Amino acid sequence: MKKLILALLATSLSFSAFAAELITKVEFEKVKDQYVEVGNISTSGETDAASAKEELSKLADEKGGDIYIVTSANTNNKIYGTAIVYKKK
Repeated sequence: MKKLILALLATSLSFSAFAAELITKVEFEKVKDQYVEVGNISTSGETDAASAKEELSKLADEKGGDIYIVTSANTNNKIYGTAIVYKKK
């Protein structure tokens, strides 16, 4: 899971067309008072970390989110992930 999250973070700059930004739990702790949770998202069946990140970002955008935090990930042949979406208060 750590490798997937690192890969997702590494590709975060290449998908600037999406507004929602992937951040870590540690980063979120510093700014959590500025955000409100708007929902959960998930992706499944993606073939690489970049595709999973792109899909999660798109889903976060659709919920009106500004940021999202990956809460779980699995890489058994295909990439699956879940995240919590937040928007600024």
